[in-house]
Amino acid sequence: MAPSGVKSASCRRDNTQARGSAIPPFRHNRAAHEHPPLRVNQLFVLLGIESWKPLVSALLLPPVPLLAMMLLGARLVLPRRGLGWLVVLLGAALLWLSSTTGTGRMLAQALLKPPAALTSARVAEIKAQVQARQPIAIVVLGGGMQPLAPEYGVSNLTATSVERLRYGLWLNRETSAPLAFSGGVGWGNPEGGMPEAQVAARIAAQEFGRPLKWVEDGSRDTRENAARTVALLKAAGIGHIVLTTHDWHVRRAVRAFEQAAQGTITIEPAPLGTLNLGNQGALAWLPSNEGFAVVRNVLHEALGALLGA
Repeated sequence: MAPSGVKSASCRRDNTQARGSAIPPFRHNRAAHEHPPLRVNQLFVLLGIESWKPLVSALLLPPVPLLAMMLLGARLVLPRRGLGWLVVLLGAALLWLSSTTGTGRMLAQALLKPPAALTSARVAEIKAQVQARQPIAIVVLGGGMQPLAPEYGVSNLTATSVERLRYGLWLNRETSAPLAFSGGVGWGNPEGGMPEAQVAARIAAQEFGRPLKWVEDGSRDTRENAARTVALLKAAGIGHIVLTTHDWHVRRAVRAFEQAAQGTITIEPAPLGTLNLGNQGALAWLPSNEGFAVVRNVLHEALGALLGA
Protein backbone atom coordinates (compact mmCIF):
# COMPACT_ATOMS: atom_id res chain seq x y z
CA MET A 1 0.00 0.00 0.00
CA ALA A 2 1.46 3.40 -0.98
CA PRO A 3 2.09 6.05 1.71
CA SER A 4 -0.76 8.50 2.15
CA GLY A 5 1.42 11.46 1.09
CA VAL A 6 2.34 9.92 -2.32
CA LYS A 7 -0.06 9.97 -5.25
CA SER A 8 0.49 7.77 -8.28
CA ALA A 9 -0.11 8.65 -11.90
CA SER A 10 -3.31 6.58 -11.84
CA CYS A 11 -4.51 8.66 -8.91
CA ARG A 12 -3.96 11.86 -10.91
CA ARG A 13 -5.81 10.39 -13.88
CA ASP A 14 -8.74 9.34 -11.64
CA ASN A 15 -8.96 12.79 -10.10
CA THR A 16 -8.91 14.40 -13.55
CA GLN A 17 -11.69 12.06 -14.70
CA ALA A 18 -13.70 12.84 -11.58
CA ARG A 19 -13.49 16.57 -12.22
CA GLY A 20 -14.48 16.13 -15.83
CA SER A 21 -17.43 13.88 -15.15
CA ALA A 22 -19.36 16.27 -12.89
CA ILE A 23 -19.45 13.97 -9.90
CA PRO A 24 -21.63 15.62 -7.25
CA PRO A 25 -19.40 17.08 -4.51
CA PHE A 26 -19.07 14.97 -1.41
CA ARG A 27 -16.88 16.32 1.35
CA HIS A 28 -16.46 14.63 4.64
CA ASN A 29 -14.54 15.92 7.63
CA ARG A 30 -11.01 16.41 6.28
CA ALA A 31 -9.57 16.99 9.75
CA ALA A 32 -10.95 13.65 10.89
CA HIS A 33 -9.57 12.03 7.73
CA GLU A 34 -6.06 13.42 8.24
CA HIS A 35 -6.03 12.90 12.01
CA PRO A 36 -8.27 9.88 12.64
CA PRO A 37 -9.63 9.35 16.17
CA LEU A 38 -8.89 6.42 18.41
CA ARG A 39 -9.19 3.21 16.42
CA VAL A 40 -11.46 1.04 18.50
CA ASN A 41 -10.99 -1.79 16.02
CA GLN A 42 -7.26 -1.80 16.73
CA LEU A 43 -7.89 -1.92 20.47
CA PHE A 44 -10.35 -4.80 20.09
CA VAL A 45 -7.87 -6.69 17.91
CA LEU A 46 -5.07 -6.09 20.43
CA LEU A 47 -7.21 -7.49 23.23
CA GLY A 48 -8.56 -10.33 21.08
CA ILE A 49 -12.20 -9.35 21.66
CA GLU A 50 -13.34 -8.46 18.12
CA SER A 51 -16.44 -10.62 18.58
CA TRP A 52 -17.57 -8.32 21.40
CA LYS A 53 -18.33 -5.45 19.00
CA PRO A 54 -22.06 -6.27 18.50
CA LEU A 55 -22.49 -6.62 22.28
CA VAL A 56 -20.77 -3.30 23.02
CA SER A 57 -22.86 -1.59 20.34
CA ALA A 58 -26.10 -2.98 21.80
CA LEU A 59 -25.19 -1.76 25.28
CA LEU A 60 -24.29 1.77 24.15
CA LEU A 61 -27.30 2.42 21.91
CA PRO A 62 -30.99 2.94 22.82
CA PRO A 63 -32.92 1.60 24.58
CA VAL A 64 -30.36 0.14 27.04
CA PRO A 65 -28.82 3.44 28.32
CA LEU A 66 -32.26 5.02 28.69
CA LEU A 67 -33.66 2.04 30.57
CA ALA A 68 -30.64 2.15 32.88
CA MET A 69 -31.27 5.86 33.39
CA MET A 70 -34.86 5.22 34.43
CA LEU A 71 -33.80 2.50 36.86
CA LEU A 72 -31.27 4.88 38.36
CA GLY A 73 -33.97 7.52 38.74
CA ALA A 74 -36.24 5.01 40.49
CA ARG A 75 -33.45 4.26 42.94
CA LEU A 76 -32.90 7.97 43.59
CA VAL A 77 -36.59 8.48 44.45
CA LEU A 78 -36.01 7.11 47.95
CA PRO A 79 -33.19 9.42 49.14
CA ARG A 80 -33.88 12.35 46.79
CA ARG A 81 -37.47 12.28 45.58
CA GLY A 82 -37.35 15.33 43.30
CA LEU A 83 -34.12 14.35 41.55
CA GLY A 84 -35.25 10.75 41.21
CA TRP A 85 -38.51 11.66 39.48
CA LEU A 86 -36.67 14.13 37.23
CA VAL A 87 -34.31 11.40 36.06
CA VAL A 88 -37.20 8.95 35.53
CA LEU A 89 -39.23 11.46 33.51
CA LEU A 90 -36.20 12.53 31.49
CA GLY A 91 -35.41 8.90 30.69
CA ALA A 92 -39.02 8.25 29.65
CA ALA A 93 -39.04 11.34 27.40
CA LEU A 94 -35.77 10.37 25.74
CA LEU A 95 -37.00 6.81 25.28
CA TRP A 96 -40.09 8.19 23.52
CA LEU A 97 -38.04 10.51 21.29
CA SER A 98 -35.57 7.75 20.43
CA SER A 99 -38.43 5.88 18.72
CA THR A 100 -39.65 8.68 16.42
CA THR A 101 -38.80 9.49 12.82
CA GLY A 102 -38.69 13.19 13.66
CA THR A 103 -35.78 12.64 16.02
CA GLY A 104 -34.08 10.39 13.48
CA ARG A 105 -34.31 13.05 10.78
CA MET A 106 -32.92 15.77 13.06
CA LEU A 107 -30.04 13.59 14.28
CA ALA A 108 -29.15 12.53 10.73
CA GLN A 109 -28.86 16.12 9.52
CA ALA A 110 -26.88 17.18 12.59
CA LEU A 111 -24.53 14.21 12.90
CA LEU A 112 -24.26 12.53 9.48
CA LYS A 113 -25.17 15.02 6.74
CA PRO A 114 -25.53 12.24 4.15
CA PRO A 115 -24.94 13.02 0.45
CA ALA A 116 -27.80 13.06 -2.01
CA ALA A 117 -28.72 10.07 -4.14
CA LEU A 118 -27.38 9.78 -7.67
CA THR A 119 -29.42 11.77 -10.17
CA SER A 120 -30.66 10.31 -13.45
CA ALA A 121 -28.22 12.61 -15.23
CA ARG A 122 -25.29 11.24 -13.22
CA VAL A 123 -26.41 7.65 -13.91
CA ALA A 124 -26.40 8.50 -17.63
CA GLU A 125 -22.89 9.94 -17.30
CA ILE A 126 -21.65 6.77 -15.63
CA LYS A 127 -23.16 4.74 -18.47
CA ALA A 128 -21.30 6.89 -21.01
CA GLN A 129 -18.05 6.46 -19.09
CA VAL A 130 -18.51 2.68 -19.03
CA GLN A 131 -19.18 2.69 -22.78
CA ALA A 132 -15.96 4.69 -23.17
CA ARG A 133 -14.21 1.79 -21.37
CA GLN A 134 -13.32 3.73 -18.25
CA PRO A 135 -12.50 1.33 -15.36
CA ILE A 136 -15.62 1.78 -13.23
CA ALA A 137 -17.21 -0.75 -10.86
CA ILE A 138 -20.27 -0.72 -8.62
CA VAL A 139 -19.68 -2.03 -5.10
CA VAL A 140 -22.56 -3.07 -2.83
CA LEU A 141 -21.84 -3.35 0.89
CA GLY A 142 -23.61 -6.12 2.77
CA GLY A 143 -26.12 -5.20 5.45
CA GLY A 144 -26.60 -8.51 7.26
CA MET A 145 -27.87 -12.01 6.65
CA GLN A 146 -29.94 -14.80 8.18
CA PRO A 147 -27.94 -18.02 8.66
CA LEU A 148 -31.12 -19.98 7.91
CA ALA A 149 -34.41 -18.72 6.49
CA PRO A 150 -36.88 -21.57 7.21
CA GLU A 151 -39.24 -20.53 4.42
CA TYR A 152 -36.46 -21.06 1.86
CA GLY A 153 -34.48 -23.72 3.70
CA VAL A 154 -31.19 -21.86 3.03
CA SER A 155 -29.36 -18.72 4.15
CA ASN A 156 -30.95 -15.41 3.19
CA LEU A 157 -30.16 -11.70 3.22
CA THR A 158 -31.79 -9.30 5.65
CA ALA A 159 -34.14 -6.65 4.28
CA THR A 160 -31.36 -4.05 4.58
CA SER A 161 -28.97 -6.14 2.50
CA VAL A 162 -31.61 -7.01 -0.11
CA GLU A 163 -32.37 -3.30 -0.60
CA ARG A 164 -28.70 -2.59 -1.25
CA LEU A 165 -28.33 -5.53 -3.62
CA ARG A 166 -31.44 -4.59 -5.56
CA TYR A 167 -30.21 -1.01 -6.04
CA GLY A 168 -26.77 -2.21 -7.06
CA LEU A 169 -28.32 -4.54 -9.63
CA TRP A 170 -30.47 -1.67 -10.93
CA LEU A 171 -27.36 0.49 -11.36
CA ASN A 172 -25.64 -2.43 -13.06
CA ARG A 173 -28.52 -2.73 -15.53
CA GLU A 174 -28.74 1.02 -16.15
CA THR A 175 -25.00 1.66 -16.59
CA SER A 176 -23.53 -1.75 -17.57
CA ALA A 177 -20.79 -1.20 -14.97
CA PRO A 178 -19.62 -4.52 -13.44
CA LEU A 179 -20.91 -5.29 -9.96
CA ALA A 180 -19.17 -6.42 -6.77
CA PHE A 181 -20.68 -7.41 -3.44
CA SER A 182 -18.70 -7.22 -0.20
CA GLY A 183 -19.69 -9.13 2.94
CA GLY A 184 -18.42 -12.13 4.86
CA VAL A 185 -19.53 -13.69 8.14
CA GLY A 186 -20.15 -10.75 10.48
CA TRP A 187 -19.16 -10.60 14.12
CA GLY A 188 -22.76 -11.26 15.15
CA ASN A 189 -23.10 -14.46 13.08
CA PRO A 190 -21.86 -17.92 14.06
CA GLU A 191 -18.45 -19.02 12.80
CA GLY A 192 -18.47 -21.38 9.86
CA GLY A 193 -21.65 -20.00 8.31
CA MET A 194 -22.04 -19.13 4.65
CA PRO A 195 -20.56 -15.69 3.87
CA GLU A 196 -23.07 -12.98 3.04
CA ALA A 197 -21.54 -12.24 -0.37
CA GLN A 198 -22.07 -15.84 -1.47
CA VAL A 199 -25.74 -15.61 -0.46
CA ALA A 200 -25.99 -12.35 -2.43
CA ALA A 201 -24.35 -13.99 -5.47
CA ARG A 202 -26.91 -16.80 -5.40
CA ILE A 203 -29.84 -14.38 -5.12
CA ALA A 204 -28.47 -12.08 -7.84
CA ALA A 205 -28.03 -14.95 -10.30
CA GLN A 206 -31.09 -17.08 -9.50
CA GLU A 207 -33.71 -14.45 -8.64
CA PHE A 208 -32.59 -11.40 -10.64
CA GLY A 209 -30.74 -13.13 -13.48
CA ARG A 210 -27.71 -10.84 -13.14
CA PRO A 211 -24.55 -12.60 -11.88
CA LEU A 212 -22.01 -10.67 -9.82
CA LYS A 213 -18.60 -9.91 -11.33
CA TRP A 214 -16.73 -9.99 -8.01
CA VAL A 215 -17.52 -11.55 -4.63
CA GLU A 216 -15.60 -10.40 -1.55
CA ASP A 217 -16.60 -12.81 1.20
CA GLY A 218 -13.91 -12.51 3.88
CA SER A 219 -14.81 -9.20 5.58
CA ARG A 220 -16.57 -8.86 8.93
CA ASP A 221 -17.17 -5.11 9.20
CA THR A 222 -17.00 -1.89 7.17
CA ARG A 223 -13.25 -1.39 7.50
CA GLU A 224 -12.59 -4.92 6.31
CA ASN A 225 -15.14 -4.42 3.49
CA ALA A 226 -13.01 -1.51 2.33
CA ALA A 227 -9.57 -3.09 2.69
CA ARG A 228 -10.47 -6.36 0.98
CA THR A 229 -12.63 -4.88 -1.77
CA VAL A 230 -10.11 -2.19 -2.70
CA ALA A 231 -7.35 -4.82 -2.96
CA LEU A 232 -9.60 -7.02 -5.14
CA LEU A 233 -10.63 -4.24 -7.53
CA LYS A 234 -7.21 -2.61 -7.69
CA ALA A 235 -5.82 -5.91 -8.94
CA ALA A 236 -8.56 -5.89 -11.61
CA GLY A 237 -7.51 -2.43 -12.80
CA ILE A 238 -10.55 -0.54 -11.47
CA GLY A 239 -9.96 3.17 -10.95
CA HIS A 240 -13.43 4.36 -9.92
CA ILE A 241 -15.84 2.78 -7.41
CA VAL A 242 -19.53 3.69 -7.20
CA LEU A 243 -20.20 2.73 -3.59
CA THR A 244 -23.72 1.57 -2.74
CA THR A 245 -25.04 1.42 0.81
CA HIS A 246 -27.72 3.14 2.87
CA ASP A 247 -27.57 6.91 3.39
CA TRP A 248 -27.03 6.55 7.15
CA HIS A 249 -23.98 4.33 6.51
CA VAL A 250 -22.45 5.91 3.41
CA ARG A 251 -20.28 8.62 5.01
CA ARG A 252 -18.37 6.18 7.23
CA ALA A 253 -18.16 3.69 4.37
CA VAL A 254 -16.68 6.26 1.98
CA ARG A 255 -14.14 7.28 4.60
CA ALA A 256 -13.07 3.65 5.08
CA PHE A 257 -12.75 3.07 1.32
CA GLU A 258 -10.78 6.27 0.79
CA GLN A 259 -8.38 5.31 3.56
CA ALA A 260 -7.97 1.84 2.04
CA ALA A 261 -7.48 3.20 -1.50
CA GLN A 262 -4.92 5.84 -0.46
CA GLY A 263 -5.82 7.96 -3.47
CA THR A 264 -5.41 5.21 -6.09
CA ILE A 265 -9.16 4.74 -6.67
CA THR A 266 -11.88 7.40 -6.82
CA ILE A 267 -14.77 6.64 -4.43
CA GLU A 268 -18.20 7.98 -5.41
CA PRO A 269 -21.13 7.52 -2.98
CA ALA A 270 -24.38 6.11 -4.36
CA PRO A 271 -26.63 5.98 -1.28
CA LEU A 272 -30.15 4.63 -1.09
CA GLY A 273 -32.39 6.38 1.36
CA THR A 274 -34.25 5.77 4.55
CA LEU A 275 -33.61 9.21 6.03
CA ASN A 276 -35.68 11.21 3.52
CA LEU A 277 -38.97 10.46 5.25
CA GLY A 278 -41.00 13.34 3.88
CA ASN A 279 -43.41 15.52 5.85
CA GLN A 280 -45.17 13.20 8.29
CA GLY A 281 -46.61 15.95 10.47
CA ALA A 282 -47.52 14.92 14.00
CA LEU A 283 -46.91 11.26 13.15
CA ALA A 284 -43.18 12.02 12.97
CA TRP A 285 -43.17 12.48 16.76
CA LEU A 286 -45.08 9.33 17.64
CA PRO A 287 -43.11 6.14 18.41
CA SER A 288 -42.84 3.65 15.55
CA ASN A 289 -40.74 0.72 14.43
CA GLU A 290 -39.37 2.84 11.60
CA GLY A 291 -38.48 5.67 13.97
CA PHE A 292 -36.64 3.38 16.38
CA ALA A 293 -34.64 1.83 13.51
CA VAL A 294 -33.68 5.20 12.02
CA VAL A 295 -32.56 6.70 15.35
CA ARG A 296 -30.56 3.61 16.22
CA ASN A 297 -28.87 3.48 12.81
CA VAL A 298 -27.94 7.15 12.95
CA LEU A 299 -26.54 6.91 16.47
CA HIS A 300 -24.67 3.71 15.57
CA GLU A 301 -22.93 5.47 12.67
CA ALA A 302 -22.21 8.61 14.69
CA LEU A 303 -20.69 6.50 17.47
CA GLY A 304 -18.62 4.55 14.96
CA ALA A 305 -17.31 7.76 13.39
CA LEU A 306 -16.51 9.26 16.79
CA LEU A 307 -14.52 6.22 17.91
CA GLY A 308 -12.92 5.55 14.56
CA ALA A 309 -14.58 2.17 14.04
